[in-house]
Amino acid sequence: MLAVAAAAILAACLSARQDGGISVGESDLGGVVMSANGPEAGVWVIAETNDLPTKFAKVVVTDDSGRYLIPELPKANYSVWVRGYGLVDSPKVQSTPGKILDLTAAVEPSAGRSPRPTVASRSWRWWTGSSWTCVSRTPWASSPN
Repeated sequence: MLAVAAAAILAACLSARQDGGISVGESDLGGVVMSANGPEAGVWVIAETNDLPTKFAKVVVTDDSGRYLIPELPKANYSVWVRGYGLVDSPKVQSTPGKILDLTAAVEPSAGRSPRPTVASRSWRWWTGSSWTCVSRTPWASSPN
């Protein structure tokens, strides 16, 4: 009985590939997101496909080391890209589940100059309407009571 359990664990370990501490199973996609500033923590990695009966997308967030894992993807061809505050959407890369896919994020040229996106910043173009409610300044925010 113990030999059967050990064989099952060994088979599971061998079916997953590892890179940089990331184990990727046959239905997963994972990797590291890097930019000119190093690993990108807290950015979205989006996998999207039209190969299934309906459009399918999964979004995950990178950890402090820029690592991500998108689990349990149906078999299909996926467009995968990176999106985040201070970044310009990365080009879409084609991939399939079961692979390690390291992605490169492009830092917004004006990132770091202002704590909030401004009209002069290009990153405002990629923000959704609801995203602005958390960063917009209200007329009364700086006025005394």
